[in-house]
Parts: sequence; structure tokens; C-alpha cells
Amino acid sequence: MLPCLSKTIFGIECLGCGFQRALLLLIQGNFTNAFKMYPAVFTSLLFMLCCVLSFLDKKRKYSTLIIKTGIINGVFMIAGYYFKHFETIFLM
Repeated sequence: MLPCLSKTIFGIECLGCGFQRALLLLIQGNFTNAFKMYPAVFTSLLFMLCCVLSFLDKKRKYSTLIIKTGIINGVFMIAGYYFKHFETIFLM
């Protein structure tokens, strides 16, 4: 696994920390554990799929789909980051 540059240098996890491990869990078939590891794993894959489709299929315009999936992905990333770091503070 590649180390997170933000965590290595600054000691703070980035919004993408956990994606590699979640993707590995997803490949192994552990869908629930992948979501628990990184809640935005499914929306990230959907966003990447839209970007690849846009790159491969030049006849159609995917810009609105990319923007919508990007916003949804961003919301999931921020919510997952918040839950991972700040929810445990409130539970104590």
C-alpha cells in the first residue's frame, strides 16, 4: 500500500485516507467492511467510472454527470472524514 503523503509529512489524515484498503476489501468481496473503512469508496468508483467514460466516449457529453457524481463523492468524503475523526470525540 502506498503511504499517505499528508499523514507522513503533517501527521494528519487526508480525505482519501483509507481508499486503498477499502478498495482491497471491495475486491475481496467485503462490501460492508469496505464501506466502514472508507464510506466514499462506492461514490469514488462511480466518479472514476464517469471520468473514464468521458475519456473513452468523445461523442457524448459527460460534464454534468461528472459534476454531479463529483459533488456526491465530495459529500461522502467529507461526511466520512467528519465521522471518523470527530464522532469519537462526542462519544467519549
